[in-house]
Amino acid sequence: MSTQLPSTTGLLPPEFVAFTASPATEPFWDAAREHRLVVPRCSSCGTFRLPPAVFCWNCRSLDVEWIEHDGAGDLYSYTVIRHAVIPSMADVLPIVVGVVELPGTNGCRLIGDVIGCDPESVHIGMPLLLDWYDVADGSVPCFRPRA
Repeated sequence: MSTQLPSTTGLLPPEFVAFTASPATEPFWDAAREHRLVVPRCSSCGTFRLPPAVFCWNCRSLDVEWIEHDGAGDLYSYTVIRHAVIPSMADVLPIVVGVVELPGTNGCRLIGDVIGCDPESVHIGMPLLLDWYDVADGSVPCFRPRA
């Protein structure tokens, strides 16, 4: 899915979103531009490593393969941002930032905004689906409730 939402929906305005890919994260961001989620897995021991890292923290191997994942997961943790530290962000608040556990990845978690629901209805264990928020440099993951 591609999300082209107005800035009043709990997402940062696109001009606030910037990221710089490193050699370890470039495949992740390249896939994100195509609205695909890929998770790095050590091709030596099979350990998933998200966020992407240069080497496997389990066996120290530099070998990696990128496994496609549908992005469906359960909310592990979250926070609701209600106070505009930057005054120009006041119109987009509240923003729910969640940590989503991805099944089948040995506990890998991905951070993204939780959209499409009232912040008061968000809860730990909430089933979520991956969506994409298109910004100038590419796309970033966000999540919405599973029906």
